Amino acid sequence: MPTPLDHEFVRSAARAAYRRAAPLAARPDEEPAGATHRVLARRVRTLVAAYRSPDSALHGSERAVAAAMSHLGALRAAQTTTGLFAGGDNVQSPPDSAFTVNDVCDAHVLAAGAGPELRDVTAALAEIAGAASGSLLTGGVHTPNHRWELCAALARLHRSFPDDRLLARVEEWLAEGVDIDAEGLYSERSANYAAHVSNPSLLLLADVLGRAGLLAAVERNLATTLDLIRPDGTVETVHSRRQDQNHPFPLAPYLPHYRLLAIRTGRGDFARVARLAATGGIDDPDLLAETLLTPDLCRTLPAPATETLPRDRYLTTARLAQRASAIAHTVVYGGSDVPEHRRIRSGLACNPTFLRLFAGDAVLDAVRLSRGFFDLGPFRAADVRRPADNRYRLTQTLTAAYYQPLPKDERRDDGVYRLVDDGRFSASMAFPDRPRDEVSHTTRVEVDLREDGADLRIDISGPRVPWALELTFRPGGVPEGAVPIGDGRWCLTTGPMTYRVGDDEIRVEAGVEAGEPLAGPDRSDLLRYDPGQDHTVVGGTDATTGNRVYLGGHGPHTLTVALRARRPAPVV
Repeated sequence: MPTPLDHEFVRSAARAAYRRAAPLAARPDEEPAGATHRVLARRVRTLVAAYRSPDSALHGSERAVAAAMSHLGALRAAQTTTGLFAGGDNVQSPPDSAFTVNDVCDAHVLAAGAGPELRDVTAALAEIAGAASGSLLTGGVHTPNHRWELCAALARLHRSFPDDRLLARVEEWLAEGVDIDAEGLYSERSANYAAHVSNPSLLLLADVLGRAGLLAAVERNLATTLDLIRPDGTVETVHSRRQDQNHPFPLAPYLPHYRLLAIRTGRGDFARVARLAATGGIDDPDLLAETLLTPDLCRTLPAPATETLPRDRYLTTARLAQRASAIAHTVVYGGSDVPEHRRIRSGLACNPTFLRLFAGDAVLDAVRLSRGFFDLGPFRAADVRRPADNRYRLTQTLTAAYYQPLPKDERRDDGVYRLVDDGRFSASMAFPDRPRDEVSHTTRVEVDLREDGADLRIDISGPRVPWALELTFRPGGVPEGAVPIGDGRWCLTTGPMTYRVGDDEIRVEAGVEAGEPLAGPDRSDLLRYDPGQDHTVVGGTDATTGNRVYLGGHGPHTLTVALRARRPAPVV
C-alpha cells in the first residue's frame, strides 16, 4: 500500500512559494532591476512551480507566466557571448553560472509538462540553457563543492537535452571521488555548503545517473550532522573551512534532505530532525518546486525516533567532540588548520573557539585564549589527544626565532637577499639560510566533559607573557559575580560567577594552581582578546560579540575552570 501524502507539508510549501511569487505576479511587466542572475533564475523556478501546483494560490495564473517571461528576458540579457552570466565577484565563472542553470533546467522540466500556456517560457528556458551548455561542458572550478554543483547542472542539461558529452564530463569529475571523509564530513566541513550545494547536487546526480553510492554519501553526511545539531536549532560550524565558521547556521535548509532520506530509508532519526527543521514553520519558497520535481518529498514521514540522551561523539577528522545531556550540550574543538599552515586564509578552518556550552537559554558561545607571544594570535590546538572517554587534551606550541649572521658561503656582496616569510613576518633576509635561536611557548588545555558542563585545566608554559581567557556569553543575561570593565566586558578573578537567563544558568569558577595572582579589573589592558597580527596588520579582527568575561595575567600559569549548567527539572 503506497504511503499517504502529507498534504499539510505541500500546502505549507505552496504558501512559502506564494509569499515570494505573489509580489512578482502582481507587477508582471515590471523590469526586475538590480536582481542578479541567480536571483532571476530562482524567481522563475518559483513562479513556474506556483503556476503548476494545484495547492498554490497562483495555480494557472497568467500573471505568474507574464512575470516569468519578464524575468527570463532580464536573465537572457545577463548572459554573455560565452553563455556564462555576468555579475558577482567571480568573473566568467562556470560554477556560478551552474547555480543559475540548475534552476533554469528545473524550471524547464516544470514548464515543459504544463502544456501550451507555458510554451514561450519553455522556449526561453531552453534557449538560455543551450547557450550556457558549451561553457559548462568545458569549464573549470575553484572550490571543492563547485565540482558537484557543476556536475548537477550538466546532469540536468542532459535530462532535458540529452547529450552523451555532458554525461562523459560528469563522469570525469566524479572519477576524482566525492570529498567526504571517514566521519561523513565533506572536505570543506561547512554546514552551509553541505546543505545548499553538496547534498542537493549529489542527490540529483544519484537520481539522474542511478548512482546509489552518491545517495549513500549524502546519508553519511546527514547521519554525522545529527550529532552537530545544537539545542538552539542550529548546526555546529566552528570546524568549518568556509565563511560560516564564524556564524550560526540554521537547520531549516537541511529539511528537504532529511525528509527525503527519512521517507526513502524509513530512518526515524532523520524523520525526527526533518520535523525539528520545520518547527518554526516552512518559509523556504524553493520547496514547492522540489515537491513537484521529487514527489517522494510529499509522502508522509515515518514515525520519528526519540533522541537518546546522554550522547557523545568525537569526530577524529575534524577533532571536534560534543556531549549532549538533558542539562547541557558541550562542544570541544581542536581542529584548526592555522597551526599547520601558519596563516589565516579563506578555505582554512581558522576559528579559535575551543569550547561552547549550551544550558537552555543560557549559552556560552565561545571560549578563547589569547597569548602575547610575538603577536602570533590566540590558542588554536595543533594536537588533540583523547586519554579517556569524554576527556580531551588540546596542545599548541608556538615557536619564534632570532636569527644569527649568515654563514660565510651564504653572504652576498650586494647585500640583496631573498624575501622570505618566516611564519610571522617577511623580510629580505634569507631566513632559512641562517642559524636561529628559538623561543617557545606551550599552551595545554585539558577538558573533561560532564553531563552538566565541563572541567578545564589550562597550563601556560614558557616565557613570562600576558594572556587572557575570554568567555563570550550570548546576550540576554548578565554576569553575576564578575566586575564590569566597560564595553560589554567583565573581569573574573577566583570567585564564582553565574550567567543567568530566565531559569537557566551557567556557573563559572576558576582557581590558580600555579603562577601569579590573576589580573584584577584595574588591568583592562590585559583583559581583552587579541586576534593576532594576521588580522590586525590589515585592520581586521575575528573577535566575538556578546557579554565577554575575562580572566588574565602574566604566565606561566596553571589554571582550573569549572563550567556548570543548571536548569529546572523537566515537568513530568
